[in-house]
Amino acid sequence: MLVASAALAGLVAVLHVYFLVLEMFLWATPYGLKTFKRTMAQQEESKVLAANQGLYNGFLAAGLVWSLVAGPELAMPVRLFFLGCVLVAGLYGAATVGRQILFAQAIPAAIGLAVTWLARG
Repeated sequence: MLVASAALAGLVAVLHVYFLVLEMFLWATPYGLKTFKRTMAQQEESKVLAANQGLYNGFLAAGLVWSLVAGPELAMPVRLFFLGCVLVAGLYGAATVGRQILFAQAIPAAIGLAVTWLARG
């Protein structure tokens, strides 16, 4: 169960690094336009906000990576905290932006959180 917890935390961290790259560097590119189904004008207008959002996703990824390298007494509380943050962000995003965020962010975090909760022993 500990290995599954670490693997899921790693997966969620990788997803958030991807979100960081997408929001900070690819937002106003053809890939960003296709991903978000918006016009170039809309992407350019929101580019600074997206970069800020991407930075926050990077902090979530960093916290999850921290939970993977922290000592045994710190790893699980840190992992639970950051997976909980990702879950809340994903639920909020799904409610306010689009349902796809539920599947890309909230559900992976919820599964990771449940497995980590069970693994904490």
